[in-house]
Amino acid sequence: MRGLLRGAGALLIAAAMAFFLADPARYANCVREGVSLWAVSVLPAIFPFLFLTALFTKTPLFAALSRCLEKPAAALFRVSGAGASAAVLAAVSGYPVGARTVCDLAGGGHLEEKFRLACLATTSGPMFLVGVVGSAMAGSAAVGWLLLLCHFSGVWTVSFFLRFTGKKVTPIPQKLQILGGDELQRAVLSILCVGGSIALFSAFGQMACDLLPEGAPTAVVALVRGLMEMTTGCALLAPIGTPASLAGCCFFVTFGGACVLLQQAGYLRRAGVNLAPFIAVKLMQGVVAGALCYGLALLI
Repeated sequence: MRGLLRGAGALLIAAAMAFFLADPARYANCVREGVSLWAVSVLPAIFPFLFLTALFTKTPLFAALSRCLEKPAAALFRVSGAGASAAVLAAVSGYPVGARTVCDLAGGGHLEEKFRLACLATTSGPMFLVGVVGSAMAGSAAVGWLLLLCHFSGVWTVSFFLRFTGKKVTPIPQKLQILGGDELQRAVLSILCVGGSIALFSAFGQMACDLLPEGAPTAVVALVRGLMEMTTGCALLAPIGTPASLAGCCFFVTFGGACVLLQQAGYLRRAGVNLAPFIAVKLMQGVVAGALCYGLALLI
């Protein structure tokens, strides 16, 4: 099976190279559009927050918040105090901070619940959903808050049921000490990684769409692009403003798409998290979040 997957991966890489060589101007323009989307919408909204969040983790207020969340997190999600802190950090910062935090904690020997925490702490954040998808793409901060509510509800609902899985262990409270050294440098490297991923997978998404029949519906194109790179998918759906389009945005952001999953995979693999069930859980969380968003959008 592993050999088959490696062979399929090699064929996909060769196909992507062939697309680039066949029409370099077209796909270079896709990369350029991805960079523009990142620079105009994502960078201004997320980069300052990445830096400020890194500083916030050093304050006594954050440590106190972690202690306050320790018992509720253990009761609801069966994660430790360190895990609760990681989930809070992910919730306010967004991708890929949660996966990086899980890796840092597991590397330090702090976690016994790393799979459950990986599913709980890999979330988007308010700056992306409210500032980028809501305000910049949909033209309404209220839409962003709706997406944020449904996004977290989907993640937390599925994560609650995950508390009944795995062996029974006693969570170990730990003081969270993740970021060290130059917080600004780490924030810059993180946002550049996000920008490069958006640009690259924007081109891959266009390649996939070029395989569709001519005149394919917008919803199908958005689905393909969103599964490859969530920001591009949201940019296509959010301006429509229908319950179905907003549900699609919520699904993309919660599942993450290939771009976000790849960003997280490196961190989670080093943490010892099995990626196949993790992706299955993220898909389930995306479906739940999208369904909640559709229902609430119909009511509103």
